[in-house]
Amino acid sequence: MDSTLYLVTDSSYHTEESFLRTVEAALRGGVTLLQLREKNRSAREYMELARKVKALCDQYQVPLLIDDRVDVAAAADAAGVHVGQSDIPVADARRILGPDKIVGATAKTVEQAMEAWEQGADYLGVGAIYPTTTKVKTVLTKVSTLQEICKAVPVPVNAIGGLNADNMDVLQGTGIAGICVVSAIMKAEEPEKAARELKEKTIRLKQKA
Repeated sequence: MDSTLYLVTDSSYHTEESFLRTVEAALRGGVTLLQLREKNRSAREYMELARKVKALCDQYQVPLLIDDRVDVAAAADAAGVHVGQSDIPVADARRILGPDKIVGATAKTVEQAMEAWEQGADYLGVGAIYPTTTKVKTVLTKVSTLQEICKAVPVPVNAIGGLNADNMDVLQGTGIAGICVVSAIMKAEEPEKAARELKEKTIRLKQKA
């Protein structure tokens, strides 16, 4: 699993056609892991969209993760699931999906990170580093806490929250495996170009560490 450039989708300001076009452009640009996040769709709608996105991800050989919904992840044969602190626990997601699927978790403290890892999380998303424009509740995480989490757990850690090509230098030396972005690609006029630039900058940032 390569989490260098991890895209979390947001379809709220897209038609389905423009959403799928943006997702494919991002995949062409070098996204290495993709999480489909749909907070306001029914299970059936989520499932239908997941199948369409999975077809694109399979074409570019990028793992598809489903946000929150273990049932949708299993039914769509996605690569795995990502769970937040208020979602199904990591241990239960692991038990349902089995040992061969990816289970990721959100953590904002070292304690949460340790608990998620001990329950079987394959990677962690840590943040928000900056305030975000997505419609989810955000609690800011200090860069120093991010660094402590990277040292505390032996699984990949990705920074998330308001990150873009202009403000990610603050992550240098933290030990992250990569970054998670939403708006920096989903709202970009040229999502393929945006993905390419973000990936190149993340690789350079990790090399400097």
